[in-house]
Amino acid sequence: MIQLEPIELKKERRLAITWSVTFLIVFPLLITLGLLMRLNQGEMIKLQINTFYALMTLHGLGMVGVLFSIAFAGMWYLISTRYVKLNIKVGYFTYYVVLIGVLGLAFATLIGGFAPGWYLLYPLPFKGATWTVWSTRLSIISLIVMGVGWLVGVLHLLYALVKEYKGFTNLLGWQYLRKKKVERELPPIVMIATVSLVPGVVAFLAGAVFLIMYLLQSFEPALSFNVLLMKNITMFFGHTLANIIIYCALGWVYALFPEFTGREWKTNKVLVYSWDATFLFILFAFFHHMYMDFAQPIGMQYAGQVISYLSAVPATVVTMFGVITQLYHSKVKWGIVPLMFLMGTAGWAIGGGAAVVDSTIAMNRVLHNTLWVPAHFHTYLLMGTVLFIFGFLFYLFTENRNQDGGKLAKAGFWLFVAGGHGFLAMFYFGGLSSIPRRYADYSGIAISSVHNMGELLAQISVWLIALLLIGLFIMYYSLFANLFRKKLKIAPVKVND
Repeated sequence: MIQLEPIELKKERRLAITWSVTFLIVFPLLITLGLLMRLNQGEMIKLQINTFYALMTLHGLGMVGVLFSIAFAGMWYLISTRYVKLNIKVGYFTYYVVLIGVLGLAFATLIGGFAPGWYLLYPLPFKGATWTVWSTRLSIISLIVMGVGWLVGVLHLLYALVKEYKGFTNLLGWQYLRKKKVERELPPIVMIATVSLVPGVVAFLAGAVFLIMYLLQSFEPALSFNVLLMKNITMFFGHTLANIIIYCALGWVYALFPEFTGREWKTNKVLVYSWDATFLFILFAFFHHMYMDFAQPIGMQYAGQVISYLSAVPATVVTMFGVITQLYHSKVKWGIVPLMFLMGTAGWAIGGGAAVVDSTIAMNRVLHNTLWVPAHFHTYLLMGTVLFIFGFLFYLFTENRNQDGGKLAKAGFWLFVAGGHGFLAMFYFGGLSSIPRRYADYSGIAISSVHNMGELLAQISVWLIALLLIGLFIMYYSLFANLFRKKLKIAPVKVND
């Protein structure tokens, strides 16, 4: 591990807190957009159709963007303070560029009414659009700007790691597969950062390609592109980005859990094989989004199911087994941080299992355009990644490392978990009841039982979101109380590299 000067450590912590406070501001605002959508679907309020889809666009794109940003920021902080020095100016460049992009997207959707949904599926931004041309252009440019910011930060981090560990293959852990003795231990978080962020670079480049094509067509409407090609590129970008959000946050679990269990979590052959397999599978698992496209080559459809199954197994199994071995007879003190990490791992596994169900071709034919789809990705993001994030934030905001969190924080946590899983259950019930996704409301559904069930589940969801928000703001109070509390001189738990 590297030893930073106190002033350098303070600068890195300030950058991480800047990202974190921004997340804490934006996150509940985006939840509120989701609340408004469920209120409309429950016919408790009446939104204009274009307003509903503008909110859906900002909610989806905003959540993915803010979750990736804080996941990357946490990875940056842990790596820069433990394993390799990073340029703080690059970190702030990434922050400000991404912030500009977020503000541009918010203006384009809330003011300009840009509303094709977060997938931006071609040719939706151009065919039958009810929003202004400038809002389309501003949204595309804002997304490109965010991508540039992320790409600069990611490439800088990867370059520093390659230089520090003397080669890309060493970052993938291939030295553990040779017969020679490993000269330098590879921390799991470093390998996971590589496995996550290298596919992320490819995804950002793919995203830049289709966004530039969109931008060209916005200036020259006579242009047109192959619809199936555009959908493949879009789904590759979106699916890969969503996956690496989870994996970056999982890297924190590998790095921080040992501080609470007092046990090392070392890289070994099993870990290397598992995460290297994930590195390959993550690039091709997006094919399961294309099952409904009959023009897609049939071999790619079969590959989508096989690879989706394979991608769900290695990282999940090795991580869950690792968490169990970390906890077994460890006498861990169940403060807020390990509690968050354990429940986040459970949420990730539940959401991943539901995703595997949906990636089965026979099941996908029934579930694909139902609320089962938002159910599974909300599960592994809200009850998986978000819990990892708050675990990290409680760790970060408590400098003295006395991170029990207190009874208030735990009460907020359990309210958040109860409200979150209840809210998700309404999505799952909706999927099993054939309630369609992406509908602004269910009044136009001719089958009264489906209409009534969709409306009822949306109404119940509203109260569960309210419970979730109450828990969230209780945790906010505890977080900021920790941040501004006077420092106590308590020695941190020491764990070997």
